[in-house]
Amino acid sequence: MRTHVNIRAMGLLLFGLVLCGGSAYAASAREIDASVDTAIARFQKEVFGSKDMFAKAKGILIFPKVIKAGIGLGGEYGTGALRIKGKTVEYYNTISGSFGFQLGGQIKSVYLLFMEDSALKNFRNSDGWKVGVDGSVALITVGANGSIDTTKTNQPILAFVLGQKGLMYNLSLEGSKYNKIKPN
Repeated sequence: MRTHVNIRAMGLLLFGLVLCGGSAYAASAREIDASVDTAIARFQKEVFGSKDMFAKAKGILIFPKVIKAGIGLGGEYGTGALRIKGKTVEYYNTISGSFGFQLGGQIKSVYLLFMEDSALKNFRNSDGWKVGVDGSVALITVGANGSIDTTKTNQPILAFVLGQKGLMYNLSLEGSKYNKIKPN
């Protein structure tokens, strides 16, 4: 019984650290842009055909480092930038919480490609855009050789999750919320 209580307490602590971590340390615009540049270079190196896909996208939202942790209760946080025609136009954070069977933590990079003007416009005009509520996102899988699953690439919003480290039972962007931020 005591172990069960300790596990729940650790879960609450991890959840709080993940959700509050972003407010305790807000990266500057320069730091976010540098991380985004590195994430783009890695993505283009690891994913076959990504340069063409980036060129076709109306906008690309990149979160170079999203941290997720959970023990029963989980949380996720990261900061990133929206780029249009290669230039940063806005900064965002991503936050989500979850409850259920989960144990562990992971660090990942998340890329959202807006393939249609209307999808990008709806995203930019929203006040706290939520995956699955405000828009549907097609999660694209990347094979071991860097090839992508092309069966979903005709969707208005494509998502890629790369560079996962650590163990986490579920992989989904469902319920993730994206909010505009103003870094230093």
